Amino acid sequence: MKISLLFVFLLLSLSVAARASGERTVAVTFDDLPFAAVPSDDDATLLAMTIKLLGDIHAQGVPAVGFVNEAKLYRQGTLDEGRVRLLRLWLSAGIELGNHTYSHLSLNHVSLELFEADLLRGERITRPLMGSAGMRLRWFRYPYLHLGRTVEVRSAFREFLTARGYTIAPVTVNSAEWLFALAYARAQAAGDRDAARQIGEAYVPYMASVFEDTEVLAFDLLGRNIPLVLLLHANTLNADYFSALVSMLKRRGYRFVTLDEALRDPVYRSPIDADGHDGESWLELLANQAGLPSPKMARLPKIVRQWAGPGAYRGY
Repeated sequence: MKISLLFVFLLLSLSVAARASGERTVAVTFDDLPFAAVPSDDDATLLAMTIKLLGDIHAQGVPAVGFVNEAKLYRQGTLDEGRVRLLRLWLSAGIELGNHTYSHLSLNHVSLELFEADLLRGERITRPLMGSAGMRLRWFRYPYLHLGRTVEVRSAFREFLTARGYTIAPVTVNSAEWLFALAYARAQAAGDRDAARQIGEAYVPYMASVFEDTEVLAFDLLGRNIPLVLLLHANTLNADYFSALVSMLKRRGYRFVTLDEALRDPVYRSPIDADGHDGESWLELLANQAGLPSPKMARLPKIVRQWAGPGAYRGY
């Protein structure tokens, strides 16, 4: 019995050591630009959130890519120059922009033709802005991480992207960050500072658990660390806690890299045949194909569930 227990202990020790070996890198991306989950969409709030978030990204020296939903640039059907200015601030900060479609449609729920038209509509403003900043619009991210329900749709859309000069930006660190942000913004809007503080203080520890689960999944699937791609959103939660999030990741041994550098890893050239109907990350899709279970999403704190609302957190 003692020998058996010792053997198990040695196996566990080797597993932990193997997961800890190798460099840890992560590329940071932000979806739903110019904003998501803010207590108010008035000009002053959006500008303050953007300046604070961009200032912290710059201060931490973190390269990033931001993905735009151009529908958010309009108020009541009219292009809002104040919101376009927010995109210019991202570009002025040296952050490349990508296409996240115009209206954040799901390729699993609309026709291929409608989805392609929405993508084209989503580059009308971003593409010229990128050109004026000396950049080329080249990144695309699927809304909801939905890749399409059939092999034919997925293949046809990838060909469409290639013809338009786009590269798919996958996600390997998927989380309920957006629910924390929704709860945080609602607490702020209600003037409940104590609730907002509790939600904010729970955010970074939650993300640490998400990274732990992702690291374990990568090791179980591939036997090594891989460059991760983190999905965040441009919201007041990250404007207030991005520096704390970066500090946590540095303590875990992460170095921040560009999206280009992360995607050089051969894992991102692995064929994906699954449809991503539940919005799984790239690693989760690969795990599903290999017959491995995806990690269960960490349970949300009660206060997050309370402020996000019962309909928002179904399944968490």
